[in-house]
Amino acid sequence: MPRALIHRIGLCLLIAAPAIVFRLFGFHPNAVLDLVVFGAAVVAASFILAWAAEAAQKDISGPLAIAILALIAVLPEYAVDLYYAFRSGYDPAYEQFAAANMTGSNRLLLGFGWPLVVIVALMVANRAAKRTRAARVSYLQLPEESRLDVGFLAVLAVLAFAIPFLGHIPIWFGLVLIAAFAFYLWRASQAENDDEEHFVGPAALIADMPQRPRRLTVIALFVVAAAIILACAEPFAEALVDSGSALGIDSYFLVQWLAPLASEAPEFIIAVMFALRGMGAAAIGTLIASKINQWSLLVGSLPLAHFFGGGGGDLPLDARQIEEFVLTGSQTVMGVAIIMALRFHWWSAASLAAIFAVQFFVTDTGGRYVLSGVQIAIAVVALIVHRRSVLPTLAAPFRRRFVPEALPSTAQGSSGESTMTGPQRTSV
Repeated sequence: MPRALIHRIGLCLLIAAPAIVFRLFGFHPNAVLDLVVFGAAVVAASFILAWAAEAAQKDISGPLAIAILALIAVLPEYAVDLYYAFRSGYDPAYEQFAAANMTGSNRLLLGFGWPLVVIVALMVANRAAKRTRAARVSYLQLPEESRLDVGFLAVLAVLAFAIPFLGHIPIWFGLVLIAAFAFYLWRASQAENDDEEHFVGPAALIADMPQRPRRLTVIALFVVAAAIILACAEPFAEALVDSGSALGIDSYFLVQWLAPLASEAPEFIIAVMFALRGMGAAAIGTLIASKINQWSLLVGSLPLAHFFGGGGGDLPLDARQIEEFVLTGSQTVMGVAIIMALRFHWWSAASLAAIFAVQFFVTDTGGRYVLSGVQIAIAVVALIVHRRSVLPTLAAPFRRRFVPEALPSTAQGSSGESTMTGPQRTSV
């Protein structure tokens, strides 16, 4: 194993060590210290998990593997969210937190992750264009095979509005979403992918190892990271709630935003690394796959976890959670509409980030529903502009066989500026 890789894995394990000691000996000095210790362990384990998931593509490539590995990479988010849903089955006080982590991470992914990757990718491309005196890059071009994922996300975004309409998440609806995820995996397995995988950072060090040591390393990292995450999920989730009371901060706010920051940090960092290396389309493809996971398998699993925790057949949602689902769903519709034509302009990225930032200043219910309406209005305008791409994108998940069309590496836009494409997405 390369020395550089040993150092990085060792640093992550060193960061996670206090949490393991706390867990084994039952130490709980105070909520804030627990939050720091267990939160740091979750972040460290998330990095290990991300490196292993990315490097695994050396041996199991293709769209199906990407979808599965993207699922593995978001294990920290699943562990925390499902804990809250399970706990709500026998403790009604936790019902308010059951979907909080999901709505926060979902909006963070689209409102911060997507724009960050696009803006970084375009900055890198324009810097290179300036050195070579080439035309200025105006937008990030997604590969044609991304239409399959965008189509799935579009369907899930529409289905998402059934949740606030029902006022709860029934088990039958959860099973529908889980079935949708299974269908997505099946369709992904039929997609063709002949592109060479690209690796960065520690994943590249693992991928360069001989086959047998590489596979053993990947398996070992998966097991160690998963064990740390599962061991820390409960105390981390409890510390989030208790720290809110201790610090005088809304516990719901901590659950909704601090937990996603911990679980999504490695994915964001690796996505930015891809963008810095001129692989913006690969990074965006990964983040789109993560949103599909969130809106299908994660949301679908919440009522099941609630049921197995001793709750009824439906996961109740209070007024605040319904409001959050409306805001999250409308943001997803807007994001899908913006990339419907597989083109991600810098001004679209800036708009997504700006609207995401506004929600932190609009805290009343009426204002948030207005903001949701604004997002839907933007989506309608974008769909009109991209009307020729709507039907092909919505049909992509249901075609008998999805065969991507070849795209040129550069193309000329209406303003004479060049567009930017990237390789097949690589999961983190």
